[in-house]
Amino acid sequence: MIRALYSSASGMNAQELAIDTIANNLANVNTNGFKRTRIDFQDLIYQTLMTPGATSGSGTEIPTGIQVGHGSRVASTQRIFSQGEFKQTDADLDLVIEGDGFFRVQNNDGEEVYTRAGSFKLDSQGRMVTSDGLLLGDQISISPEVTGISISKDGIVQGTFPTSTAPEELGRIQLVRFANPAGLEGIGQNLFRSSQSSGTPQTGTPDIDGYGSILQGFLELSNVKLVEEMVSMIVAQRAYEISSRSIQAADEMLNVANNLRR
Repeated sequence: MIRALYSSASGMNAQELAIDTIANNLANVNTNGFKRTRIDFQDLIYQTLMTPGATSGSGTEIPTGIQVGHGSRVASTQRIFSQGEFKQTDADLDLVIEGDGFFRVQNNDGEEVYTRAGSFKLDSQGRMVTSDGLLLGDQISISPEVTGISISKDGIVQGTFPTSTAPEELGRIQLVRFANPAGLEGIGQNLFRSSQSSGTPQTGTPDIDGYGSILQGFLELSNVKLVEEMVSMIVAQRAYEISSRSIQAADEMLNVANNLRR
């Protein structure tokens, strides 16, 4: 009975974390560039009461043996980097990556971090920055005299000046990709940090050699699917409920054993 109590408690702890993960996904359903998280479970250690293939007292081989598990735990939370839907905004500095890759951004400590959220703006010095004022890693500045901004699929930023009819190149946006993007460390503000698991960042030109292309005037929405998250939440809630009932059943059986009389 005691084993059942601890096994059920481990299941309740795992499902509680599952609900927390689903809640975070749902909270970010309208966050540009957000990538949903999936939780992976694994079973715990088994107590072997009889080894499979052991010899019984009569000399025959036992085909299956007896093993009793001790519940479950969360093995990992995996970020799913599938493409989100696009929203047309017609803003010159709203960019979306169609395909593989991340924008490079410099945080306040000068560290290079990465994002899929392409809602860029200009600061007081005309530099392209994120909504939090973090500099785009490509160090692109746009003069106030520029009357029109165009950004090509391969990341070339051009602007039109009043003194000339032909657009002039202002800079180039490069993308970064990783061997294992699921290994990136999320640090909030739509940003990711590279880790040993993600591999080293590989910088390349958009729309070339497998890197995604850049589309101007669009934003990538969250890849959270409401129906899937709601179904997952119901499954986790029912699993939590069943585990709690297992604890109640084990408690009732212990109570019966405790009240035995000769």
